[in-house]
Amino acid sequence: MNSANQKNIDVSLLIIVAIVFIWSIINPKDYLDWLAEVSPAVCVIIIVIATYNKFKFTTLAYCIIALLSITTFIGGHYTYSEVPLFNWLQDEFNMKRNNYDRLGHFLKGLGAIVVREILISFTPLKKGAWLSTITISIMLAIAALYEIIEWLSTKISKGSDSSKDFVGMQGDKWDAQWDMLLAFIGSVLTIFIFTKMHDKLLRRKSN
Repeated sequence: MNSANQKNIDVSLLIIVAIVFIWSIINPKDYLDWLAEVSPAVCVIIIVIATYNKFKFTTLAYCIIALLSITTFIGGHYTYSEVPLFNWLQDEFNMKRNNYDRLGHFLKGLGAIVVREILISFTPLKKGAWLSTITISIMLAIAALYEIIEWLSTKISKGSDSSKDFVGMQGDKWDAQWDMLLAFIGSVLTIFIFTKMHDKLLRRKSN
């Protein structure tokens, strides 16, 4: 893929993400919860844009960043426990909870490709078992840090409605453990499924 086509794809992804972001701002369920949910994704996007001329990710990595950002913006707009499609699935299949939150944490495992690319580009780590292990470990650490931030938000706000929406436990005392487990499983599957494709794209990028 030549640089012109690559840039067109990158710009297209950015436009799609921007459109969903603007939609998410319009009348969300709770603006404070929206801010808490979307802030990490917005920070990542700003960093990616600011460093674009100095460091470009592969198309796969940009697609993952876009997908995770859109997932976050949708969750921020409705709150993760009230996404309409998953409310319908909950009612239709007699589920105990709205599982958009579960899906979101599982999809966060896709971020392993982004972490892997950063490690390959900026550290002495070489492709292989150690790279995969460290990548998955970093993803699990990020998932755990996110759960700590959610816990702190409830302590600081003294259990406000916004913090409850942000945490999204839906009555499950093991919610944090489920979230970390799903992020871990998502990371392992991502490394297993996408490593060969990622390596191929990295070789094209370096040529």
